[in-house]
Order: sequence, then structure tokens, then C-alpha cells
Amino acid sequence: MSLSQFQAANEERRRVYHEADVVVVGAGVFGCAVAFALAKQGRSVLLLERWLKEPDRIVGELLQPGGVSALEKLGLAHCTEDIDAIPVHGYEVIYYGQGVNIPYPPNAGAAPTKGSQEYTNEKGGRPEGRAFHHGRFISQLRRACASQANITIVETEVTDTITSEHKPQVLGVKSRTLNPKTGEKEEDYYFGQLTIIADGYASKFRKQYITKQPIVKSKFYALELIDCPLPAPFHGTVILGDASPVLLYQIGTHETRALIDIPENLPAASVKNGGVRGYLRNVVLPTLPQQMQPSFEAALEDGKIPRSMPNSFLPPSTQMEKGVVVLGDAMNMRHPLTGGGMTVAFNDVVLLSDLLSPERIPDLGDTVAIKQAMKDFHWQRKGLSSIINILSMALYSLFAANDRQLSALKKGCFAYFQRGGNCIDGPSSLLAGIIRQPLVLVYHFFAVAVLSIWLVIQDTVGGFLGLWKLPLAVEESIRVFYKACVVIFPFIFSEVRT
Repeated sequence: MSLSQFQAANEERRRVYHEADVVVVGAGVFGCAVAFALAKQGRSVLLLERWLKEPDRIVGELLQPGGVSALEKLGLAHCTEDIDAIPVHGYEVIYYGQGVNIPYPPNAGAAPTKGSQEYTNEKGGRPEGRAFHHGRFISQLRRACASQANITIVETEVTDTITSEHKPQVLGVKSRTLNPKTGEKEEDYYFGQLTIIADGYASKFRKQYITKQPIVKSKFYALELIDCPLPAPFHGTVILGDASPVLLYQIGTHETRALIDIPENLPAASVKNGGVRGYLRNVVLPTLPQQMQPSFEAALEDGKIPRSMPNSFLPPSTQMEKGVVVLGDAMNMRHPLTGGGMTVAFNDVVLLSDLLSPERIPDLGDTVAIKQAMKDFHWQRKGLSSIINILSMALYSLFAANDRQLSALKKGCFAYFQRGGNCIDGPSSLLAGIIRQPLVLVYHFFAVAVLSIWLVIQDTVGGFLGLWKLPLAVEESIRVFYKACVVIFPFIFSEVRT
């Protein structure tokens, strides 16, 4: 049988009998990427998605250089083309009106690498991220999947998994598919040796297969600013002050996304204070650079409450069930402040496709081999994912400071960036998904803590005449250091647990 005949037979098997090597639930960022990667290896894939129309969402709009690198390895780099994507060269952090530029480090990843999990930069020069409209990017990923002969995409609403009556093993999924003749949804079934569930942050299957559940402490409210002049073009902008952090980045030639963090039960956003819109107008607007305020105010004129998304934290879990794995945001989430979600997802696909390759596991029905591969996946991904997870949550804790010690650490963090050199290159490389050594993150975090303590001592003591305040400074310094430990160690612990 020729290759084309084999592919045609598999296509009929998927289309008529709804059988494949792999069933992927969810045609989002992770689902499309993993379907594409496995199909390129010769696997037969059923890709199931509830809605195939272009999504309109406020998530998945910023891809760090480490994510761009992973896209290149997967053969999906073209998906950021022809969608009016904007290059991203780094960040501009504005602290009480004072700014510092944090570019991505030059020439990172241009040298030969040690393996598929290392960052690479095929073009050389300074690394670049990409920002874009989420829906346009997803549509490109779906087109890439549709171009693969080994993938059949089906618009269907997955309702449940199918479990073997003879042994505890998932065989596929149940779904409801629209019958175009009757206009009614009818029960359907799809079978695979392996079922990959990638149904996103609001996963309906998470509770069924994962013991950990997301923790939500705040929401990002989104505005789309038109022709907004950013302080540093082609840079993400982070606004820090008394309010919770504000993140801005250009997603098209004329469009800039503004994400405003609002903690739950924030008094300033209560109904009596005008609700969310009142908070945005009265508290957030005055903190923005002057040239951005007209665009921000214009975006508020529609009179609607801006769309929102929960800022969730979900530590990763090992996968123990036979025949099914839960991956992507359904398995692991972090605060979107650092824009690392898609970078983690695409790098996870690079690793997973290597661990599940036909050379390693010829038969995806081999549950023992799959279980071992998922154990390896859990630990091998941490070189990158633990950095992105810990960094996002730790920075959010500092940037959304709600006590004196956290405010001191936030001030110290900005002062650290102002020092330049490695104080910028190191953190920006971690943020970008370029450095994949967790100990480097720990080093920079506690370097910030030490600098924060020094600033506390300076601010408390002042000059020679203030030496009598030194005991107070020492006491406050101990509190700052303790707070730093309280911030980072729980997230580190969450990464080393299974």
C-alpha cells in the first residue's frame, strides 16, 4: 500500500468510523499544535472543536520569543504571518510615572543548541516576540491542521469520555454533532488509542482527571485602544503605581490591548464607587502616560463593562489515567501578566511530540509506555514551565502589592531594572523563555530582595543623624526578606510536587 493509499484509508477510518490513533479535544492553541505535531509524525488524528468560527477572545495575544522558537521547531512559524502581527522587542516598565526599558537580550540562542528543549533563534540578532489578535492566530493554526492529510477536523461538542467496560481505560469521547439535515444535535462517538484533552482554562474535564483546581484572585478587564501612542513602540508596557498593574501591548496596526488587573472585592471597584468602569476612569486613567489617556478614555465611551478573564493559577499535575491525558491550560495555568502561557504550551508540544514519537512509542495503545512518557514530560518541561509559572505569580504578587513589605519589594524590583546590564538581561531572558534554568530565577529574585532591603535601610535611616533608627530599619528589613520568602517558596514548592 502506497503512502497516499494509507492516508486515504486512515481518512476514511476517521470520517466514517470515527477512529484514529489520537483524539484531540479542543482546537485552540495547544490542541492545534499537538494535533499538527503528531500528524507530521504519521499519526492519525481526530481534532474536535465545539465552534470552528474564528474566536473572539482576550487571551492568547502575546507570544514571547521562546514561543516563537517553539513554533519554528513545530513548522508553524508561518501562522504569525498575514494576520497583522506586531513584533515585540521587550518591555517598558513605568513606576509612578518613571520608565525603564527592558529589551530582550541581543544574540540569544543564535549558537548551536544542545537539544530540542533549548531556545533557538534561527534568524540571529535580537530575539522577537509577536502580538496579534487571538482569533486570527487560531484560524491560522486551524488552517495548518486542515492542510495535514493525517488530521480530520470535526465541529462537535464533546460531552464525556468513553471508558472501557472491562478495564479502567479511556477509549475516546462522546459528543453532540449538528445534523445539517434536521438542525438537531445528535449523539456521536470518537475513538482513539490516546485521548488528549486540551479544552482550555474553563475545562469541563479537569475535575474528572486532575485533583488540583485553579486559584483565582483577580480578573483582567480588557479594553481595545485605537491608534494609541505607546511610550515605547513594539514593547509591552507595564504600568505600576498605587493601583493594580496595567498591561498594554499592540495587537495590530491600529489596535492596542489594555489589560487592567482588578482583585476580587476591591473597594475602589465596588458598585458605590462606580463599579469596574468607575475604577478604570477614576483610578487607572490618571496613572497612564498623558499621550495614552485619550485612547483609553475613548475605549470607555461605549458604556459597557469591559470583557474580563480570570487570572488563574493551577500548578502542573502528573497524568495517571490510562488512555487519556489533560494538557494545556486545562492542566497548568499561571498569571497572564508575563504573557508566558502560549510559550509554555508550544514548548510543551515540542517536548511531548518527542516523547510520543513513533520511534519511542510505536503503539499509542501501550498504556505503560504512555504513563512513563507522561512522567518524563512532567519533569522535563520544568526547565521552562517552572520559570514562567513562578515568575508570573511572583511578579504579580510584587506588582499588585497590598502591604508595606510588598511595596518595598516592588520599589526594589524597579530599582533593580534601573541598574541595567545583567539586572535587565537576566530577567528579560527568563521572561522571554530564553533562559531555562530555574536557579537563575531564584538568584535574580533574591537579588531584588537584597536591593529592596538596602533601600528600606536608606529610606528609614536617611543620613548620619538617623542612625538611631537603625534598629527599626533592621526590623523592617527582616519583614521584607520574610515576605520575599513567603511570596516565592510556595510557588517553588508547587512545582516540585507531583
